[in-house]
Amino acid sequence: MRQIVLDTETTGIDPAEGHRIIEIGCVELMERKPTGRHYHVYINPEREVEEEAISIHGITNDFLADKPRFADIVGEFLEFIDGAELVIHNAPFDVGFMDAEFARLKPVRKVADHCGVLDSLAIARRRHPGQKNSLDALCKRYGVDNSNRELHGALLDAEILADVFLLLTGGQTALSLDAGSEGGEGGATIRRLPQDRPRLTVVRASEQELAEHEAFLDTVEKAGGEAVWRG
Repeated sequence: MRQIVLDTETTGIDPAEGHRIIEIGCVELMERKPTGRHYHVYINPEREVEEEAISIHGITNDFLADKPRFADIVGEFLEFIDGAELVIHNAPFDVGFMDAEFARLKPVRKVADHCGVLDSLAIARRRHPGQKNSLDALCKRYGVDNSNRELHGALLDAEILADVFLLLTGGQTALSLDAGSEGGEGGATIRRLPQDRPRLTVVRASEQELAEHEAFLDTVEKAGGEAVWRG
């Protein structure tokens, strides 16, 4: 299975209001293992970036002025993601922006024409109902170091999400990108997560805890919920 962990940064929050993508970051997983391949690009949105958005990601209009347009990078971007399953945190947001960008081009296409999509936020909400499931909250819950995340950035967030996703869905794999590998434009710098994190301690549940867990799942199902932990 080939999966692409993807994140974007944008000029604002609603593509229906003409907001555009300004950064794409992707990390490739093959059979749940990082391959070292990534795609990263900054994009000239051909419009102003809102001040509120700049306060979140720090990407200014001046910085984007000489960057390629989406139409200039769409070929290489599609080549990188084509046929993969995209792993995105709050997928409707990013997919909505990508579909809006594709709609401006000929031929008109959609993400669904090229990729499957897996929403890691939806998975987290099923696994941790009633709890905060933002990327920062999940980093804290699973012990993923996000201390470099002072501002949002598409590639950094994709790296972090890859670590979180592997833990969230049942396995830990160290993520390491080769700073010398190809895969981006706009003077991208690969930022790594610290690789010296201690291994997670495996604590086995007691018989009593297992029984209490089963009782809780019975309660969830009786309330009309889906006990996904039972498979």
